[in-house]
Amino acid sequence: MAIVTVGQLCSTASMAHNLQQCRVIIEKAVSVGSRALFLPEASDYIASSPAETVALVRSTRDSEFVRGLQKEARSADLPINVGIHEPTEDGTKVKNTLIWIDGNGEIVQRYQKLHLFDVDIEGGPILKESQGVEKGMNILPPFDTPVGRVGLTICFDLRFPEMSLALKRQNCQIITFPSAFTMQTGKAHWDVLLRARAIECQSYVVAAAQVGTHNGKRASYGHSSIISPWGEIVAQAGGVFLGPEIISADIDLDFVARVQREMPLHRRTDVYPEI
Repeated sequence: MAIVTVGQLCSTASMAHNLQQCRVIIEKAVSVGSRALFLPEASDYIASSPAETVALVRSTRDSEFVRGLQKEARSADLPINVGIHEPTEDGTKVKNTLIWIDGNGEIVQRYQKLHLFDVDIEGGPILKESQGVEKGMNILPPFDTPVGRVGLTICFDLRFPEMSLALKRQNCQIITFPSAFTMQTGKAHWDVLLRARAIECQSYVVAAAQVGTHNGKRASYGHSSIISPWGEIVAQAGGVFLGPEIISADIDLDFVARVQREMPLHRRTDVYPEI
């Protein structure tokens, strides 16, 4: 078994401030013997408008936030999975990406968010992520890490089981859902969606979440979670921001294999299409 840690923070428009929050989380992760750290979507910054989002974006080589995390990963020999923004080729939008920084401080994997959060909920949030974000076009195949075979998704991808099942079909053992869920959608759907993805994919689900008030327009639900392949919530943070915090849990790959062996899910692809 290997310990994984999930960090929960409240990102603002200041990369320096957000990096300092992550440094606190990294120190805590090292202290519990973690073998990998998972951080939320948009850990580098959360802006108050699409225009500000584009104005703040930096390439990974020019981002003080990313370079700072690479240094910390190298120093602690700790792989870090973190959600960031990256510039598009034409500079009119940003990419919402999730990178894997290995224990040598190198960016070795990158996933760009497929499903963008465009919602207009009566009495709730009105958010149009597509106004400032370019959609991804590919599912990144799962890859081996010190804690297991990991598949990357981001936030709103959680509502599309086809994506998680595609990762499961490629022998994924851990699926990530770094997020910045709104308060209303988080209260209604966060736990049930995470547990459903874990149960139907028979994989661990690791969901690092933003929490608290980011600016005058945005607040996030929190409740970062680690879910077992049996759908149990094995660790969960709260929904109030009291400073950067962590949750941790053992990843038991033997348990993944046992669940899959004892309850095999044989798809009837002779009747319906393979997802």
